[in-house]
Amino acid sequence: MDTRRLILVMIFAFSSFMLWENWQQYKHPKPVADLAANTASASANGVAPTPSVSLQAGSSPVVSEVAAPVSTAKTFTVDTDLMKVTISTQGGDLVGLELFNYKENDDKEKNYLLFDTKHQYSAQSGLIGEGLPSHRSLFRRVDGPVKLADGSDELKVRLEADAPQGVKIAKILTFKRASYAIDVAWEISNGSEKPLAPHAYFQVQRDDGEPAGGNMMMHTFTGPAVYTDAEKYQKSSFGDVADKSAKFAKTADNGWLAMVQHYFVSAWIPQEGVQREYYMRKLDGSKLFQMGVIVPVSEIKPGSSGQTSVTLFAGPQEQAALKQVAPGLDLVVDYGWLTVIAAPIFWALQFIHDIVGNWGWAIVVLTILIKLAFFPLSAASYKSMAKMRLVTPRLVQLKERYSDDKQRLNQEMMKLYQTEKINPLGGCLPILIQIPVFIALYWVLLGAVEMRDAPWILWITDLAAPDPWYILPVIMIISMVIQMRLNPTPPDPIQAKVMMAMPFVFGIMFLWFPAGLVLYWVVNNVLSIAQQWQITRMMEAGGKAANDAKA
Repeated sequence: MDTRRLILVMIFAFSSFMLWENWQQYKHPKPVADLAANTASASANGVAPTPSVSLQAGSSPVVSEVAAPVSTAKTFTVDTDLMKVTISTQGGDLVGLELFNYKENDDKEKNYLLFDTKHQYSAQSGLIGEGLPSHRSLFRRVDGPVKLADGSDELKVRLEADAPQGVKIAKILTFKRASYAIDVAWEISNGSEKPLAPHAYFQVQRDDGEPAGGNMMMHTFTGPAVYTDAEKYQKSSFGDVADKSAKFAKTADNGWLAMVQHYFVSAWIPQEGVQREYYMRKLDGSKLFQMGVIVPVSEIKPGSSGQTSVTLFAGPQEQAALKQVAPGLDLVVDYGWLTVIAAPIFWALQFIHDIVGNWGWAIVVLTILIKLAFFPLSAASYKSMAKMRLVTPRLVQLKERYSDDKQRLNQEMMKLYQTEKINPLGGCLPILIQIPVFIALYWVLLGAVEMRDAPWILWITDLAAPDPWYILPVIMIISMVIQMRLNPTPPDPIQAKVMMAMPFVFGIMFLWFPAGLVLYWVVNNVLSIAQQWQITRMMEAGGKAANDAKA
């Protein structure tokens, strides 16, 4: 196979890879490997889940309270420096979460809503035990501040609920300054005459709808995920949860459960060393899903009190912050099989941003550094292409002379390559080595929430959104056309037409890609054009001088 055909195959393979991967994920989310048994038992009608016998550790089976929905529930809001949280007195659920530092995709005048009514996305928790309140029970808010005061590092909100036989229940939500982590604690005072061995559960509820801002060309994962030290990061699709085929680690004494979507995540994180059970279920007769974790509460003797606490992280996928919250939580920024390459690339990008102070210019600088790192490989590739460009007229003559004898044609072409010291694959192998880096950078720029609402210059006000005026995609098309003209002209007219059509095919694809991705390709193409033009000019000048010397 000659260089031109191999380049053509590579272009088609790369574009097909991107299109096929996004199409498959868009239409058929990928199943995960078999890592565990069935999910926690529950009737999946919205009541509290029931822990397995193994989690009860010899205690008598607990009974979930089946409470009817409370029509008299009210809501109130809590303000911190980073978010506004809407809390319902039904269950003390977090039914709304507005992020001050992030804007909606379609309306930049509005703050982004993570928990919302559109997807019925909320964070719920309750107790499992006879007569104990669940996420469907009515609570009372104890009077107190609902706004983080200046100079204060935390804000506590207390809700109380009734329980039978003298048992008193309180739910305490602790909000912290400069943090998206919320501590959710249950406080149980046993005023009865018998010991209590309850369980607490913490779950997120959501439909299977995609978050705003996605499209087929840049589809990302939306769904539940579980992490444990033993099984690591395990994603499940909503479809697998619905048909009860989702596979994930069921019990552990470490890890967390999260609801993942593009740029944002909500995760329940129990304390390390506490035995827990993860579950996922679809609610009967609805499009809603519940994914959560059950933890046991130490036995509470009569006249004593007990409590349990789990951290809820609900916010952007800022990798530095995620690493501080829990081990492995930064894996929700999923780079797939190229994580080993993508993670250092993001670190370098963030390091450059800390210096230049702008994500757009950080992309430009990183592109230049990557180009410099691959300079020797690119130079070898362009030299090979330049040599092929010089011998193209002679190749055309050979094809015309031996058009009826393919074997003789191949022999003469190999002789020509040997005489001129040309490796037909020399122009493509260096490019093949660089492709994993390019794909890894693609996922870095696609998945980094730091790019969201980040401006570059002039009309580019959001590097995570498509170019509103399509200027960068047009520049990219022009740069690719120039690159094609610098390459050897295929002697086959059909190949030549296909090669010239590729810039426009890629240009149409990139109309929907984030501006940050297109910026990278434009800068890379411009640098490649400069390098290739210089090498081609030098090779052609050297070839002309050699011909003049022979004459």
